[in-house]
Amino acid sequence: MRFRVLIEQDEDGVYVAEVPSLPGCISQGKTRSEAIDNAKEAIAGYLESLQAHGEPIPPSITEEVVEVTP
Repeated sequence: MRFRVLIEQDEDGVYVAEVPSLPGCISQGKTRSEAIDNAKEAIAGYLESLQAHGEPIPPSITEEVVEVTP
């Protein structure tokens, strides 16, 4: 499954990773790579929790990147 992960560096230099389609699914890391790895673990735990509680799993995303010339 594919999930969009938004990564921003906070004022302390920590990378924060948020998964918009999974409310409350947020992780962080000292590096961008660590934040992504931690986000993958957080997503897996979130999905396990949904399954354990009989909740539906959000669908995978499909995404396109478009280039626009002003």
